Amino acid sequence: MSHPQVVDGLLPAPVPVRFVAEDGTAVDPPAAYPMPAGEQLTEAYRRMVIGRRFDRQATALTKQGRLAVYPSSLGQEACQIGGVLALRDDDWLFPTYRDSVALVSRGLDPVEVLTLLRGDWHCGYDPAAVRVAPQCTPLATQTIHAVGMAEALRRKGEDAVVLAFIGDGGTSEGDFHEALNYAGVLRCPVVFLVQNNKYAISVPLARQTAAPALAYKGVGYGVPSEQVDGNDLVAVLSVLTEAVGRARAGGGPFLVEAHTYRMDPHTNADDPTRYRDAEEAARWESADPLARLETYLRGRGLLDDAGVAAAAQAADAYAARVRDRMNADPETDPFELFDHVFAEPTPQLREQRELLRAELSATEE
Repeated sequence: MSHPQVVDGLLPAPVPVRFVAEDGTAVDPPAAYPMPAGEQLTEAYRRMVIGRRFDRQATALTKQGRLAVYPSSLGQEACQIGGVLALRDDDWLFPTYRDSVALVSRGLDPVEVLTLLRGDWHCGYDPAAVRVAPQCTPLATQTIHAVGMAEALRRKGEDAVVLAFIGDGGTSEGDFHEALNYAGVLRCPVVFLVQNNKYAISVPLARQTAAPALAYKGVGYGVPSEQVDGNDLVAVLSVLTEAVGRARAGGGPFLVEAHTYRMDPHTNADDPTRYRDAEEAARWESADPLARLETYLRGRGLLDDAGVAAAAQAADAYAARVRDRMNADPETDPFELFDHVFAEPTPQLREQRELLRAELSATEE
């Protein structure tokens, strides 16, 4: 397997890497990046269909009061599914709050994934068991944690790789730059995937940076980079597979910028019509990553009507199971507030626990 960035230097391609055009037709990809296997692409399609249906169901759950908030990833499925498929089971994933689709695609229990957004726990799954860090709400802090994990894996002699998701807004945070510097100096096995969906809530990209592309931010830290069409699953999977393979082979960190678009509001509390126009949204909707991949696979004879129907049926069944489980009220124990603050409770925590116990007892009388 060739790793062209090691030879050619740090700069990304001048235009995003692409395998498939918006209309689903094939284009000539760069010779440096191989075509993923057909089986991988059909599996990616199946996961994207399920992921989108999960996303729609989670959005509906916010309207029903079952979730406190949900940050949709509609339109960003190629980035999230491509990232997951580029990893092995023993690799680590460090997600943001918008990456629930990636987590369920990696096999995590969807109800455990939604626990944070339901307001029950900060993290509903065991990170060590599934090798997925807690979904990160503060911007960019997970990138430093990802680098630390990558360095720990390297020192332990494991050949696992860490993939850190981050949004375009997060690249304006100091933590992101510290993470790149740390990763570049240590040459640890970490890949940063920037999902550039063009807006940090309501702030457009041009108000955040004057860089020609976010991928160029790796140059100053000695981190090779690439930019890719983030709505082209084939390109995302190819580029990330190469980046992960390079990191696993000892080539050090890598930065990938995926150009994509958030079709839905920032969260259910957001009104995107206040900061972006309908024409822009319609233009990006025509580049829908799921429709693009379906057309491409049909054209290659890798997908037919039966395959499309089977994926849709599996997605509906998945969403129904999520809906049924989320419609059950969770059993909560208010004293869990104190269970995982310190390994040994402090006197102050014990006092607070007793105050809560007394208050609850008074309300029951």
